Amino acid sequence: MYRIMIIEDDSFLCDLLKESLEKYDYEVYIPNNFRDIVKEFREVNPDLVLLDINIPYYDGFYICKTIRRESRVPIIFISARNGEMDQIMGMELGADDYIVKPFSLEIVLTKIKSTIRRVYGEYAQETNVKIHSFYIDEKSFKMYYKEQGQELTKTELKLMKKLFDSRDSVVSREDLLEEMWDESFIAGDNALTVNITRLKGKLALIGIHDAIKTKRGAGYYFDTAALTGGKDE
Repeated sequence: MYRIMIIEDDSFLCDLLKESLEKYDYEVYIPNNFRDIVKEFREVNPDLVLLDINIPYYDGFYICKTIRRESRVPIIFISARNGEMDQIMGMELGADDYIVKPFSLEIVLTKIKSTIRRVYGEYAQETNVKIHSFYIDEKSFKMYYKEQGQELTKTELKLMKKLFDSRDSVVSREDLLEEMWDESFIAGDNALTVNITRLKGKLALIGIHDAIKTKRGAGYYFDTAALTGGKDE
């Protein structure tokens, strides 16, 4: 059962959406504390978010941007703001779709169904590649080894995924620095070193030692032999 979080201050519309979604076996969560929306999002861990723009305390654009810093969960805007720039901004901030009010419930249900199918179902790309019981779960921002898990920050996730996707091949410091960059943070060489050290520490906590190795003058690489103690399985 997929869990949908509706961030909307119109209680009548929330109830209408909830009733319709539950008929299709979706689990629906409607927060009532708009001051702590992001905290509730983390606790609920929904599979999809329906998000209005004009809500108390923080607007939907801010909420979308904040969620995108830590999660790839699908976000669909539902808003009476029908301006072209609003729709462009919503999509540029990372939303998956934008539905203008008033809308048909059937349209909303269809878009939810198609988005879930694309992200989680038959059209979903495999993102959790597992090698020797180790894999990275991008949705939950965690990495696992033999059922032990460790949470990752957004930057750690980017670096870990880059290294793991290029496993046993050197990734240059320049490429890793580019991976760390975002619009609010320009990564420096020291920041990369600090994050690599943290990743090594977190890998050690789940039983993986000496997996991230330095190639002097070139960069770093993820050594898959560390997953088997240097032995082939």
